[in-house]
Amino acid sequence: MATPGTVLVTGATGYIGGRLVPRLLEAGHRVRCLARDPTRLQGRPWLPQVEVVVGDCLRAETLPAALQGVDVAFYLVHSMAGGHDFKQRDVRAGRDFAIAAKAAGVRRIIYLGGLGDPATALSDHLRSRQETAAALRGSGLPVTEFRAAVIVGSGSLSFEIIRYLTERLPVMICPRWLYTRAQPIAVRNVLDYLVAAIEVPESAGRTIDIGGADVLTYGDMLRGYARARGLRRWLVPVPVLTPRLSSYWVHLVTPVPAAIAGPLIAGLRNDVVVGDDTARRLFPQIQPMDYTAAVRRALANLETGQVESAWTDALASSQGDATPVRLATQEGIILERRQRLVRAPAPAVFRAFARLGGATGWLCMNWAWRVRGWLDRLVGGVGLRRGRRDPAEVRVGDAVDFWRVEAVEPDRLLRLRAEMKVPGRAWLEFQVEPMDHGTSRLTQTAFFAPHGLTGLLYWHLLYPIHAVIFSGLARALARRAESADANQG
Repeated sequence: MATPGTVLVTGATGYIGGRLVPRLLEAGHRVRCLARDPTRLQGRPWLPQVEVVVGDCLRAETLPAALQGVDVAFYLVHSMAGGHDFKQRDVRAGRDFAIAAKAAGVRRIIYLGGLGDPATALSDHLRSRQETAAALRGSGLPVTEFRAAVIVGSGSLSFEIIRYLTERLPVMICPRWLYTRAQPIAVRNVLDYLVAAIEVPESAGRTIDIGGADVLTYGDMLRGYARARGLRRWLVPVPVLTPRLSSYWVHLVTPVPAAIAGPLIAGLRNDVVVGDDTARRLFPQIQPMDYTAAVRRALANLETGQVESAWTDALASSQGDATPVRLATQEGIILERRQRLVRAPAPAVFRAFARLGGATGWLCMNWAWRVRGWLDRLVGGVGLRRGRRDPAEVRVGDAVDFWRVEAVEPDRLLRLRAEMKVPGRAWLEFQVEPMDHGTSRLTQTAFFAPHGLTGLLYWHLLYPIHAVIFSGLARALARRAESADANQG
């Protein structure tokens, strides 16, 4: 097959898409990325080499222009974290995308779905992946559907669940799904197949199961990770642990929220094993890695900081029209990041967050901050009594209630380090960057480095109230900056 004119990558802000783009460029392809919010691609080293178009697979009217001149399209999006109706959203998005692709003259769609025997009682998640493939084929365009199970790579969702469970729990309770068989595959091999499919015309219109060299149970994978890390772990069978309870357990122990863990764990009751040798016959040059080698490669990338993409990269885009919130874990620190566009210049936004604390208070549920300060004093902490040195000015080393100013960059950044008593270390950071037409982007990030299980329990138990407070704080800061700017004008 001749090298195509333009290759479109949907899901370029996600885990697989973010790694596929540079490999397509290395193979000599012209690449166009479809993104609902192109700013989320900033910082990617390959960004200057690609064309970026604005579009949303859930908004059919945005697709025709994005697909013009495209020869091959990679469909790598899903809305699993978008709510209970993710199945309907996935199928509708796939159908609309395929219809627009055919109308634009696209010759072929390449899709990454999930392994699982369709003749069995598949989970909603696995069924939706295969129904999305059917929706893509409904337009009549040739579709190459790759089906994979657990993808092993630094930052992948499945690998992060395995990693955190094994790292944090010396003794692990084992629900029945830990004895289900799977065929994990290294992310490097997944990318090999995706890139190679463009040059293998025989793969068009085919469903191709892909997997690594080993067939293992999920318990085997946990033990294999433990061996690679030199850890001793024990698995204790507990037959009464339901998928829902398992998802809450994963939510508590790992960075993966229950809303995402639930559909995944429900699918662990299904064996996900390669059913034929189609992949080997069509792509004989690709030698699947074994599980141990894939784990060691992922760990090496984590240790050296060479993580190209992570499962959290696509989280904000899967939340519909909600305020973008990113909850992630990096190097053992939990991050909750919120962003808002503010109709005020950056200096006005900086002045708004530089005045927090003291007589100004905390703008949202100030009574809750006072209660927290009172509880801190009760256990011997500093509480809120210290106030602040100056009502408007901040400098490094200042006390701001139960925070300490750790960093200040005028009109750009303020970082506060918590000095209240918490089972870990905590920071609250505000950043502002100027945008077009006198607007700016406010980024508010809460950092928490938990100390052991107590710290994790503290974070998760208080997260619901923290989420309300921090979202309200970001809104209040935006309103205050906009009001102050309007009054000055």
